[in-house]
Amino acid sequence: MTADWLPTRVIGHRGAAAHAPENTLAGIALAADLGVAMVEVDVKLSRDNVPLLMHDDTLERTTDGKGAVATTDYADLARLDAGSWFGSGFAGERMPTLAQALALMIEHRLCLNLEIKPCPGREVETAEVALTEALKLWPADRPPPLVSSFAIESLEVAGRVAPGWPRGLLLEAALSDWGRVSDRLTAASVNIAAGMATPVDVANYKRGGRRCLTYTVNDAEEAVTLLAQGVDAVISDCPDLILQRLPRRTKD
Repeated sequence: MTADWLPTRVIGHRGAAAHAPENTLAGIALAADLGVAMVEVDVKLSRDNVPLLMHDDTLERTTDGKGAVATTDYADLARLDAGSWFGSGFAGERMPTLAQALALMIEHRLCLNLEIKPCPGREVETAEVALTEALKLWPADRPPPLVSSFAIESLEVAGRVAPGWPRGLLLEAALSDWGRVSDRLTAASVNIAAGMATPVDVANYKRGGRRCLTYTVNDAEEAVTLLAQGVDAVISDCPDLILQRLPRRTKD
């Protein structure tokens, strides 16, 4: 039985990152159009503490700006083109605030995996500001967002600010004390790189009722195999391709 906060086996990565610029309103809307039930997005803070959707600490890869997000006010970030790098059809797409993104997800009745992606040294304040805002905006009648992070400090803050929301410990490599850390955080899931998802490891990560999510899975055959081995959900840039391979369920 899938936990209430996890209504699907396929989560759109940064929206639907294979089809639209990541962490944008266009990507979120397209994910909904593709039939995705849940999306993962990254949140960090501008210099003036506006929570916004962005993965990198610097602007060059996904915008026409330069420099560090942490040293740039949101008024300047909001003017940047966050779509042309992906394709001319997305020219003029902007970097959305968390509030704008949540409003669109709520409109499309999407579930959410909110990754706290702090710039270095801002682990505490990013979680505090982002989750305080998200708590005000997220409807009580919707499944609670999964709050995930590689930053343990951010997950500790999440437990204080949003104690009713599940937390996911993100791992990109084996961590010897992951069990102790997960127990201390009362983590609802361990979210691992796909290469770490052997059947034995998946079973270990699911001890104590935790869920095991894997990222970033873009091959449909690999996704089907991982799900058959006990992974609860895969996070994918092309969730539509994986959904097409799975038996239809109410939320999938």
